[in-house]
Amino acid sequence: MSRRTFHISPELMLRAYRTGLFPMAETRHGERLYWLDPEQRGLLPLAGFHLPRRLLRSVLSGHFCVTVDRDFAAVIAGCAEAAPGREETWINAEIESLFTELYRLGYAHSIECRREGALVGGLYGVAIGAAFFGESMFSRARDAAKVALAELVARLRLGGFRLLDTQFVTRHLAQFGAIEVSREAYKVLLASAVEAEARWLAAPDPAALRRELRAMAATPAPLPAPGKPP
Repeated sequence: MSRRTFHISPELMLRAYRTGLFPMAETRHGERLYWLDPEQRGLLPLAGFHLPRRLLRSVLSGHFCVTVDRDFAAVIAGCAEAAPGREETWINAEIESLFTELYRLGYAHSIECRREGALVGGLYGVAIGAAFFGESMFSRARDAAKVALAELVARLRLGGFRLLDTQFVTRHLAQFGAIEVSREAYKVLLASAVEAEARWLAAPDPAALRRELRAMAATPAPLPAPGKPP
């Protein structure tokens, strides 16, 4: 994985994403940002996204109030917080500032999950063309981040997106069908996706959204990776 330091502007961020690079800080309070270009890239195939039935019930139950692009600053701040098992994060003050500016420009988006008015989970990322670059998610209540992810994928599918970049594959994402592809294969997919057209749907038709969520629940669960327990 290559790392290079630069002064980063929102315009440079957009150009970088189009070529497969993304920025990270080493620590929450670190001052330098790095461009990353992993040899193996994580993707969530939109057509192959598996929504567990239990989670579908949670999404449809109304247990969480889901909003879109209502409180971007609070979502990225939540993602930057330390949490059990994640005592250090890569989101520093400059990262927060850059993505907040991308949000102001209409490129960055957030999904918020609230319970009784309190923000308990969410995610954010960047949309360019028909590609969505997932950046980070957080959860202060069981299933909150997973519900946000399911809501994101349903909207991307309805809006005609082609690519959901997760940067890396975690155990959490693997349960939904996340895969790794080579850097070279990723950039071929990326070049096509960023030039295609898609619509970011902050408020899709509720009936269409429910149909998409149910279709995602009908997608078979991913097979465990060879040599790993299910």
